[in-house]
Amino acid sequence: MQNWLRMTKALVLATGLMTSAAHAEETVLWWDFLSGGDGVRMKQLISDFNAAHQGKIKIDATTLEWGTPFYSKVQTSVAVGEAPDIMTYHASRIPLAVKQGILQEITADDWTTMGLAQADYAPATWDAVTVDGKQYAVPLDTHPIVLYYNKDVLGKAGLLDESGKPKGLDSRENFTATLKALKDAGVKFPLGSVTADGNFMFRTIYSLMGQQDGELMTGDEFLAGDNATKLENALSVLQEWTTEGLQSTYTDYPATVALFTSGEAAMMINGVWEVPTMTDLQKEGKLFEWGAVELPVIFDHPSTYADSHAFAIPANKGKEMTPEKRAAVLEVIGWISKNSLLWATAGHIPAYGPVTNSAEYKAMEPNATYSSLTANMIFDPKTPLAGIAGPIFDVMSTYFVPTLNGEMEPAEAVEEIKLGLEDL
Repeated sequence: MQNWLRMTKALVLATGLMTSAAHAEETVLWWDFLSGGDGVRMKQLISDFNAAHQGKIKIDATTLEWGTPFYSKVQTSVAVGEAPDIMTYHASRIPLAVKQGILQEITADDWTTMGLAQADYAPATWDAVTVDGKQYAVPLDTHPIVLYYNKDVLGKAGLLDESGKPKGLDSRENFTATLKALKDAGVKFPLGSVTADGNFMFRTIYSLMGQQDGELMTGDEFLAGDNATKLENALSVLQEWTTEGLQSTYTDYPATVALFTSGEAAMMINGVWEVPTMTDLQKEGKLFEWGAVELPVIFDHPSTYADSHAFAIPANKGKEMTPEKRAAVLEVIGWISKNSLLWATAGHIPAYGPVTNSAEYKAMEPNATYSSLTANMIFDPKTPLAGIAGPIFDVMSTYFVPTLNGEMEPAEAVEEIKLGLEDL
């Protein structure tokens, strides 16, 4: 009898241990580079996820420094098998990451497990995370640049159309006329632009190239054919606005935001990530009525530079991910993608189509107004030399600042840029 009791207790204990192991909470190590309004919102999404998956999956998140420091740390940590289970990544950096072998493929089975599909994403966004027919990340958003505008100033000057948008968005001539009318009305800076930071201005210049169907790379060649002329055209417009006093000169990023929010600049070209700044200031009664729209069509058709924040899985050297861990990681990606309406309050356009097609998103302004630009987005050239803080950015930005501020002729700048890119 005692033997039977001992066996029964042992069996109950073993069963309990097996049940406990089967339901053990899976911890997902997470790295991101999100600060400011982005960081606040992502922390909230992580908190919401953990609450919804209590006892099953827990995200253990760390925020690292944006840009080169983040990507250098990822590369080093993957090489020694100490990278996280999941991380945020810029789509523009994926070609380099694939070349370095630091990302795992997101397989067809993974997409099925997450409940996500190619049809849920804009073609340009899907293509941005695809290399040689394989996907290496899951897009969370697109974060383009847009045109912010002061409705009070433009309205007083009679420069708003019947829909409440700035007049002159349809052509170079008409938009320049709007800028000149603002100048004549006594506005200090009709347009605020980050003219002291070539890395930022790449976004605007590449957008204007895209409006001419221009390409930085054709095959392996930089600025082939008439693409050099298209770059020169883009630089010429921006230089003209600066030299005629229509655009702020030698303005860094914080100063550009300050010019707009103080009312000294009637319009501003900046990223959608500044939407929370405007929203918060207006809630506090410290900002005028404002809006944000797709960039004006200066050349042939709409086109806007964009990048995507995406989720990627590091290819940790010598550290195989268990099926349970991978299932947990995929649950994290799928859940946050499907609940990314909160992420939209940071100004970003969610990449997951069912969110941007929802009634809730369509009621969100100014996001819903500028989200039409997803049909006109262009991403960085698909090369390891491109991407945030990449070599192409560095070469081109060196010549953007003196050109936009009237110290170098656009044709000379293009020639120097082409030589610098070819040296890469």
